[in-house]
Amino acid sequence: MTVQQEAPGGKALEVWIDQDLCTGDGICAQYAPEVFELDIDGLAYVKGADEELLQAPGATVPVPLPLLADVVDSAKECPGECIHVRRVQDRVEVYGPEAD
Repeated sequence: MTVQQEAPGGKALEVWIDQDLCTGDGICAQYAPEVFELDIDGLAYVKGADEELLQAPGATVPVPLPLLADVVDSAKECPGECIHVRRVQDRVEVYGPEAD
């Protein structure tokens, strides 16, 4: 994904999924199929720039600015509360279950 990856305020964001909490509902893949995909195991994963699912625990991908709203909506609507969006600079979660 070679698009601008900064949120308002100039902070780059990344997203990751906690598969231990994933319920496999697929809401994230519906909102942002460019970023999320369900695997054969029924769980959601983030996708790398080459469209490959990143299955390592805690794997992150940059949040492309044009998809920021979709990724945020995914985090807000996720029934498993397993989608985490954080600033790259300081790793502070800005959207998701651990956001203030």
